[in-house]
Amino acid sequence: MWVVDIELVAEWLAEVRAYRLRELREAAGLTQAQLAERIGVGQRQVSKIENGDLDNAKFSTIRHYLEAIGGGMAIEYVIGDERIQVA
Repeated sequence: MWVVDIELVAEWLAEVRAYRLRELREAAGLTQAQLAERIGVGQRQVSKIENGDLDNAKFSTIRHYLEAIGGGMAIEYVIGDERIQVA
């Protein structure tokens, strides 16, 4: 029987998402410093986002990050198997 550490899984998923954000930024041809300038934050904040520190980032900063690399943000309310897009 396997024992799953939920916190460890959550950390791993955050790292995977953060790595993907870095890939998307690089595909857009931007350095962290260039992206930071575009969205009005310091390079350190972009680095923190790309290292999985999304809990401490402002919602608007993450949205601006995604828009600067050509994407957008959607927010869903999830309960059980039901998903409702709210923004």
